[in-house]
Amino acid sequence: MKHWYVYIMTNRPNGVLYIGVTDSIDERVKEHKLKVYPKAFTARYNCDKLVYFEEFENGSEAEIRERQFKKWKRDWKIDLIEDMNPNWIDLTENWNLNFNKLRI
Repeated sequence: MKHWYVYIMTNRPNGVLYIGVTDSIDERVKEHKLKVYPKAFTARYNCDKLVYFEEFENGSEAEIRERQFKKWKRDWKIDLIEDMNPNWIDLTENWNLNFNKLRI
C-alpha cells in the first residue's frame, strides 16, 4: 500500500519552515538535501533538515492536512514540531538515504 506524507523541513531550529506533501518521503528529502531544484524555496533558504512528518494512507487526506498546516500560525507549527521533536533533530540522521540512486 502506498503511503503519503506531510512533512516540515527547516534550515535550523526555529528557522525557516517549509511544508510539503509527497508519496515518497525518502526521495523527496534527498531532493531537498541535494538542492536538485536550485531555485526552489528549500534550496534558496537551505531547508535541508526534516523535523516533522505525518503519514497517511490517502493522498487527499495528506493534501488537506498540508493546506491546514500552511494556514496555521507559526507558533502552532513550532509547537507541533517540538511536541514530536523537541531538539529539532534532523529525523533522517539514521535513515539509509542512498544519494547515488536519486530518481528525477
